[in-house]
Amino acid sequence: MSRYIRQTCLAEFGLEGQNRLKEASVAVIGAGGIGCPVLQYLAAAGLGTIGIVDGDAVEESNLQRQVLFGTSTLGKNKAEAAAAYINNLNPHVATEVYSYQLINKNASSILSRYDFVIDCSDNFDTRYLIDDCCEALKKAWIYGAIHCYEAQVAIFNYHGSPTYRQLFPKQSIEKIPDCADSGVLGVLPGLTGMLQATECIKLITGIGEPLVGQLLVFNVLTMQFVTFPFAAKKPKTLGKSECPVHPLSAREYKDNAERYLLVDVRELNELPLFPMAKRIPLSELHLRMDELITDKEIAFVCRSGNRSWQAAVLLAKTNHFNKLYAIYEALY
Repeated sequence: MSRYIRQTCLAEFGLEGQNRLKEASVAVIGAGGIGCPVLQYLAAAGLGTIGIVDGDAVEESNLQRQVLFGTSTLGKNKAEAAAAYINNLNPHVATEVYSYQLINKNASSILSRYDFVIDCSDNFDTRYLIDDCCEALKKAWIYGAIHCYEAQVAIFNYHGSPTYRQLFPKQSIEKIPDCADSGVLGVLPGLTGMLQATECIKLITGIGEPLVGQLLVFNVLTMQFVTFPFAAKKPKTLGKSECPVHPLSAREYKDNAERYLLVDVRELNELPLFPMAKRIPLSELHLRMDELITDKEIAFVCRSGNRSWQAAVLLAKTNHFNKLYAIYEALY
């Protein structure tokens, strides 16, 4: 079909990926700022069935970021208005509307009908409810949350990967103001939702490396994207002599600095310098691995943790190195 030609021509995607999307079903919890781009892009991509759960009505203050709605939809139920938008955008996508909130009494019966769940809610109680229900149903779900200029995205409970409750124990969560109290730049939930939709498409079609056991944190003011591992992640190509990569805090490194060979994988023009570190930019690492033969444990460092993790995974795939660590926070 010509509607999907731009994605079916992708080598890893193809007609098989499109057919997988057509056969898949996803429940989207919340049709607000994050839910709107999720719904928009999944529908445009040709997802088979989308369940939309939201009991709120469209208000004028929503229009700054909830891009499925307009002046003509003010006062209408968001789930119903979103379904009408999707039916116009792509009539081949089936929509199932739940014009009420997800609560304990209905969560299991709703979520059990879908292959995946995407959380676009704005409160902790709903997230814990989704997490508990998906764990019981053995169903993966995609998390997204925003606060001011920062957002988070992750995948939970995918083939036994950690749950939301394991990463964020309920008793440790403090009250965080929502966007009505603290404000939000409209593009932030838009970007968050697009990332969630991307992860969902990856899970359905089997392309790429999904955010399983990883928490993506990004800030739109600095455009810094950092991925923090929260579960042991074994590179696919390690084979029998597996060499897992371990996260390492700045404090843990400083307390036992003599134990490690510290390798700075930032580019040569980046400051500040670490006099104790060996400087090998990530872009050159694959050509200079022989410089890292040592009896010490190797710890990679960069500005925020993203490149250090990439460097450690790259070396782990060779099966030639033991005890690889990625420092996941600033060392200075």
